Amino acid sequence: IGYMAKLAEDAGFQNIWITDHYNNRDVWTTLAVLSMMTNKINLGTGVTNPYTRNAAVTASSIASINELSGGRAILGIGPGDKATFEKMGIDWDKPLTRVKESVLAIRAFLAKEQVNQAGFKGAQMAFSTSKIPIYIGAQGPKMLELAGAIADGVLINASHPDDFKFAVPMIRQGAEKAGRKPEDVEVCAYASFSADKDPVKAINASKIVVAFIVAGSPENVLERHGIGMDEAKTISEAIAKYDFKSAMATVTARMTEAFSVSGAPVDCRARVDELLQTGVTQIVVGSPIGPNKESAIKLIGKQIIGK
Repeated sequence: IGYMAKLAEDAGFQNIWITDHYNNRDVWTTLAVLSMMTNKINLGTGVTNPYTRNAAVTASSIASINELSGGRAILGIGPGDKATFEKMGIDWDKPLTRVKESVLAIRAFLAKEQVNQAGFKGAQMAFSTSKIPIYIGAQGPKMLELAGAIADGVLINASHPDDFKFAVPMIRQGAEKAGRKPEDVEVCAYASFSADKDPVKAINASKIVVAFIVAGSPENVLERHGIGMDEAKTISEAIAKYDFKSAMATVTARMTEAFSVSGAPVDCRARVDELLQTGVTQIVVGSPIGPNKESAIKLIGKQIIGK
């Protein structure tokens, strides 16, 4: 991953976002290593959550990464997902309140203040750090509005302009209600991205990720893209049996169009431009990146970022 990060930095990428899932590599160890292996690219959690880690621990961790990297840290935090926490035996209570309280507490910790909110009783950090932007991972209307009200940016798991035509007004509304300028909030499309010179290869590489997205999408999102609940159920059942071949075979062209930015660089660039027109200010090149990650990073750098 260090090699890929350096490759991304050299290709012109501005941010690296590392996911925080119990069943994957540890986010903080990874960011610490990347901070030593890169020079100018920003490093973020994409995203951590208030359930698996105490907000004081998160504040200390992101402040450490900020120090190690020379001020390049970004904190991405969101509510996480119910299914994952159920498997971990964690109660997914009041996600909106938990995210709001955590963001405000973390900001106070980073300012080296004594923290008496969100259940803390005078806790305080022993070292200070420069300002760290905080982005909220959001999907639903209330979380989008909260992000507009209190966050420096919003990370939205979506790849299609229609999803942002729905999300951007909610973020702006949240900002305006809180007396902020909507343009002060970065809007990031955390997209499933797959680029290759051969568009068929690129689309095929995105299918497994698209299958998981379809299986996990709420009915209103599927409806927005003209995908039936029965189609989603078929994919869901295949994934539950670990039959990924059948799940991928059931992914339709409509699904890859709705839930990924995939194809030749010219196709990907056209979709990026559509996203930017909706009010998106940053595109995150999410999994799978392409059928070959290394050549996809170089290709995106030359033919998509550079345009």
